[in-house]
Amino acid sequence: MIDEDAVKIIHRLHKFGYKAYIVGGGVRDLLLGRKPKDFDVVTNATPNQIKKIFNNCRIIGRRFKIVHILFKGKVIEVSTFRSLPEHRFEKPVEDQDYLIKRDNKFGTPQEDAARRDFTINALYYDIRNDSIVDYVGGYEDIQGRQLRVIGNPDISFREDPVRMLRAVKFAVLLGLKIDRGTSKSIKKNAYELEKASSSRMLEEYNKIFRTWRTSLIFQGMAQNSLLEVLFKDAFERERKKNPDFGDKFLETRVGKRLAIADKLLSEREELTPQIFYALLFSDLVEESLSKKSGGHLVASLKQALEPIFQRLGTPKKDKERLIKVFASQERFTHTEDDKATQNNFFRKKDFFYDAFYVFKINAIADNNDQALQSAFFWEISLRKRPVLPNSIGGGGGRKEGGRPNKNRKEREGRFRDKNRKGRQNGESSKSKEDSAEASDFSDSED
Repeated sequence: MIDEDAVKIIHRLHKFGYKAYIVGGGVRDLLLGRKPKDFDVVTNATPNQIKKIFNNCRIIGRRFKIVHILFKGKVIEVSTFRSLPEHRFEKPVEDQDYLIKRDNKFGTPQEDAARRDFTINALYYDIRNDSIVDYVGGYEDIQGRQLRVIGNPDISFREDPVRMLRAVKFAVLLGLKIDRGTSKSIKKNAYELEKASSSRMLEEYNKIFRTWRTSLIFQGMAQNSLLEVLFKDAFERERKKNPDFGDKFLETRVGKRLAIADKLLSEREELTPQIFYALLFSDLVEESLSKKSGGHLVASLKQALEPIFQRLGTPKKDKERLIKVFASQERFTHTEDDKATQNNFFRKKDFFYDAFYVFKINAIADNNDQALQSAFFWEISLRKRPVLPNSIGGGGGRKEGGRPNKNRKEREGRFRDKNRKGRQNGESSKSKEDSAEASDFSDSED
């Protein structure tokens, strides 16, 4: 079950006298009975030494240099054993900043295991004798279905705050229970996430949106006090209204919207990251617009969303698209057949697809019959889906860099037939396909 190219890399490193193991998520997933998405290799060879052995590779990374060995259609990551940060050998100081900005010191296998994030991600597999090398108790934690931080969780989360978000994500996707000390430390150190790189956080959010478990992961974030930091403005209204916001997250409007989006993904619909962001910000926009007694709509939307855009580090093009999505929501309530030309012009807008799904999901979540009828009008009349370069899921459109999907017309026919039935029955029919678990994990901390 181990990738043959990863095995070749290890054998070649052994041939040149270096130690090498399969490490991290690949080992973890095999022990959990899951099919690994990819396999990483760890070795005592330095990046420059690895490059002398393999022609098909490149050195990447600033915080810690690693090597990507390139094969047809895939990349295998090879890293060098890292040493423990110097502060790990000292007595912890409460207000000390332990954020790791540079991490290019090499070390031993024991040190490398001890400086990883969770015990379940620090196991080495030795292909020479078919054995698991475990320095941190990760094997027992996998058997006990427990997620635990290596070492002092307060120090670990201050070294890399993104680990708190990853802890919640792994717990949900792998069916693990977060260790009590780890959970307590997440709540204590939640505000450390304000120090995390915005680019890394956006990358993590986009990975979460691809899991088909976004609603459950956000519930875990709510239960561990992370949403109070990460999306403070967007969830403030719900938190004030609902004292059990964390435990009852799925009963809130935003929780219902995310659950519907997850269901649509499981039914092979396509949803972009911008749709998910719009679902998260819908209450904030609604509340802000309700306080306005006039004025320009776009200006009001910008004023409401700019603080959260600043906090998230949202790229300019995504800001503009989200503003258009929200500004066009009222347009979906106009379904006059005598305005076919105007309707066709609206459908050709590059943001139409995102805007439509935000309108539809909000209508379903709020059980708004009038809005649902409007959604049916626009959905049944869809003839061609736009090209979605950043889409999530398995729907139509054009494959990135390839030819049009051969099954697109067939899917679009089912798409229209399904919703005609839904209009007759008063609800959308369920997909007959079972919802498969998405395995979109990334164990790189760089």
